[in-house]
Amino acid sequence: MSSVLVVEDESAIAELIAINLRHAGHDVTVAATAEQAQHAVGGALPDLVLLDWMLPGDSGLALAKRWRADPRTRELPIIMLTARAEEGDKIVGLDAGADDYLTKPFSTKELLARIRALLRRKAPNTLDDAVAMAGLRLDPATRRLSHQIDGQPCELKIGPTEFRLLHFLMTHPERVHSRAQLLDRVWGDHVFIEERTVDVHIKRLREALAPAGAAALIETVRGVGYRLTQADLPRQAA
Repeated sequence: MSSVLVVEDESAIAELIAINLRHAGHDVTVAATAEQAQHAVGGALPDLVLLDWMLPGDSGLALAKRWRADPRTRELPIIMLTARAEEGDKIVGLDAGADDYLTKPFSTKELLARIRALLRRKAPNTLDDAVAMAGLRLDPATRRLSHQIDGQPCELKIGPTEFRLLHFLMTHPERVHSRAQLLDRVWGDHVFIEERTVDVHIKRLREALAPAGAAALIETVRGVGYRLTQADLPRQAA
């Protein structure tokens, strides 16, 4: 399930888009202004944004430029929605940072197809790709987790479930994930276990990261779930 932020000031259009996206299995948040959209993104990064060009206050164009200038939101997938159909307008929208451009009116099938295509392009290339962040390096091919001490890699001990959990969090940084979402994406939706099981494995993951001084990377978002922050870690001495 992907999270989509719909930024659209026309409530009827926003509701229609939201209904269709939820029916397709997406988790949807709706914002009517650039200010509301900025607030939503500031709390938890969505997997994708549907951004209307014309908004009250700051335009969608200005918002896209702002997000592309911010390291935290630089890679945020954006599909711009607009009634402007001229080629020049499309070029302006794409140059502002939009990944795709859809003119109104559009079909729901085309919108969903473009969302699927963009999410595929933005997803990690393969599950076997090594992931590096904040001095940590996780390699699914060798099942090893390491960090740097004085420029040299030092392997960390980590259990298989914690390894999968960390891999998911590292490939989806800065996003807040509920326990239910983590169960679905890490354990699989066919597994019936209590959500509190996630808390146990988060605790074990933090313990595994502690020797690297990286336990604080896993943040608890009270009342929501967990997030992995991309903040730099202090260097570790030998």
